[in-house]
Amino acid sequence: MEITTHKFKKELPKHLNNKRLRKNVNKATWLSLGKREKGLKEYPQWEDMRNTAHEIKGEIIDNIEENLFQFTQNAEKKGITVKSAADAVEANKIVQEIIQKYKGKMVVKAKSMLTEEIDLNDNLQKAGIEVWETDLGEFILQLAGEAPSHLIGPAIHKSKEEIAQLFHEKLGCNNDPTPEYLTMVARGYLRDKYVKADIGITGANFIIRDKGSIVLLENEGNIRLSYSNPKVHIVLMGIEKMIRSFEDLSLFIPLIGVSANGQKTTGYMSIINGPKKEDEIDGPEHVYFILVDNGRRKMWQDEKLRKALYCIRCSACYNVCPVYRNIGGHAYGWVYQGPIGAVITPHFVGLKKAKDLPFATSLCGACTDICPVKIPLHHLHLYNRDLINKKGFPFSFEKLVFIFFSVFMYIPGLYSFSSYMAKKFLKLFKDEPKVPGWSKSRAFPAFAKKSFKSMYKEMEK
Repeated sequence: MEITTHKFKKELPKHLNNKRLRKNVNKATWLSLGKREKGLKEYPQWEDMRNTAHEIKGEIIDNIEENLFQFTQNAEKKGITVKSAADAVEANKIVQEIIQKYKGKMVVKAKSMLTEEIDLNDNLQKAGIEVWETDLGEFILQLAGEAPSHLIGPAIHKSKEEIAQLFHEKLGCNNDPTPEYLTMVARGYLRDKYVKADIGITGANFIIRDKGSIVLLENEGNIRLSYSNPKVHIVLMGIEKMIRSFEDLSLFIPLIGVSANGQKTTGYMSIINGPKKEDEIDGPEHVYFILVDNGRRKMWQDEKLRKALYCIRCSACYNVCPVYRNIGGHAYGWVYQGPIGAVITPHFVGLKKAKDLPFATSLCGACTDICPVKIPLHHLHLYNRDLINKKGFPFSFEKLVFIFFSVFMYIPGLYSFSSYMAKKFLKLFKDEPKVPGWSKSRAFPAFAKKSFKSMYKEMEK
């Protein structure tokens, strides 16, 4: 996926003025939030669950190297090949080497944000390997040639009518927008791909340290077909996805399910324990786990940013964010969007490239309040802003204005004089003053007839 974070401000009006996009995104996010509210009623101990999850993730992340070593040892005992990738280039290289080893020609792939992060699809296709997304939302976007705009619902920016038109053009089916029909069309088209694929690629929702296993959650059943039918299963996962044991799942599964869309648990849960045994009919013959860093260890070194690695990718912060709901995911210019994206993207792609994202928040704190693992997201936005300002970019007109503003606020005489002159200046306007940019979307506040200073002097008299 092309990184366009540096174009955020320039591209923003296009997204803000797209009424259909805003309608689709708002409808989907409000629906998810409504389901979450219903789901929460079954968990009166929700705050205790959040606190416990925060502590568990803190324990795991603080000792990440030791825990990764233990997980690797446990996985290899089961016949799983574990590899580590320092960055996107190395991760892609490892995947291609595995596919070449088994002479693979077709890949079926489950939804994975990490594979989007390392641009896996494009790299495989350039190497002559056929790749098919099997998640319905990702399949829609593959046909449309678009990137995901949401963690859980990658195609929420599209209406069912738009999807029907897309299927009609690309697959030659009827232009029927009913979800049932569209699902059956996708299912029928992908069935043949599952049968022919040599390689299955998935991500991982959770890494189980004590067992060397991974857990996959889904609602469509496509992940099971993606890993069980091909002879080789490749799992790409960020090093931060770890929890301690299977016992922790009883906490984290409802946390991620309720936070995402109000579910106690997803429709399907798969536990990958290694290649199939001799007496088993289904399952891959070879399993590879690829642990990907790609900037995570660098974030880990900063004690404040380290908390962003607690994220379980539930998308609740997306759904509640007033900024995300009005601009959609593509506006952010990369894989991770919304509040969590504004925290981690600058450290994955570079502060200079993503310097605008930490400022694309209202700092209302709704993201922090809703996060199931209690990541202090809005505080991290402020922290990122501070880092960007200390780096000295950008030295914008806005920054210059605030420098002058701070000088005037610091010197009482200058402040009084500027207030006096502002009132005189505004008298030149018969109507409301028009401020470039500002007045397009809001009314300029009127100055009070009397200043607080003059009113205070009158009170003293």
